[in-house]
Amino acid sequence: MTTVFPGRPVEPDRPAQPTKSPQPTRSPQPAGSPRPADQAPPAPEAGLDFPREWLEFVDPADAEHVIRADLTWLCSRWACIFGRGCRGILSDRADDGCCSHGAFFSDTADEKRVAKAAHELDESTWQYAKRAKRGFTVRDSVGADDRRKRTKTVDGACIFLNRPGFSGGAGCALHALALRTERHPLQTKPDVCWQLPIRREQEWVDRTDGTRVLVSSITEFDRRSWGEGGHDLHWWCTSSPEAHTGGEPLYRSYQPELVALIGQPAYDELARLCTARLAAGPLVAPHPAEAVR
Repeated sequence: MTTVFPGRPVEPDRPAQPTKSPQPTRSPQPAGSPRPADQAPPAPEAGLDFPREWLEFVDPADAEHVIRADLTWLCSRWACIFGRGCRGILSDRADDGCCSHGAFFSDTADEKRVAKAAHELDESTWQYAKRAKRGFTVRDSVGADDRRKRTKTVDGACIFLNRPGFSGGAGCALHALALRTERHPLQTKPDVCWQLPIRREQEWVDRTDGTRVLVSSITEFDRRSWGEGGHDLHWWCTSSPEAHTGGEPLYRSYQPELVALIGQPAYDELARLCTARLAAGPLVAPHPAEAVR
């Protein structure tokens, strides 16, 4: 499987230097119980090629920053269903969700933030705390970089993933830590984990009038976003009707993540425009996974 990694989040007051396509290796995973053993066969996933409705606007806080937003995705009702029917990316590892391969760090700051959070865990809250005594990272290859750091895997999944039956609760130990301490998981988890299923692409664009702008495209992290290996995943949630069961549109339920990626002023404008678009009537191009909900 080809694995790639994201750029670090955009700072609220100024977009970061562009990075190509944030590409997580795992998604935000709440602590919880595993899926039922008698789970019915999955509903067919939506294909990869279908019409999308896009919106473009200038960041109110920065005239050189343009947001290009995928309304088909951001107005969908996708929600993480880890512990509530998630089938996992590997056929024999449904309880892992998408934590089977560990998480690549985007940079040193990302790793340090996770290390600081890990120090708050102990054997009662982290199943593999003892296994992490000698460190929780290893070096691995990502594209041309053969020395990229990621979290270790233990018994076939990320070292931070507490397994079903653990007395401290199943699910990501870092996610559970955030919930216990009244923080958002983006403050304790690797960048790749909290960004997914949002894909942010950034590119400096030279316009015909000689001006230059940073375009941040916010869209779905679909199977292609994983690279070549994405087509071989056992199951993927963003294209599955089973995961399109959220109580509110994604642009609302993922507000903290979107604020971290594009900044508060840009998010406020995005939310205003998305709300106005939905009030005007059905999308021209709704997500196909929504149609069979």
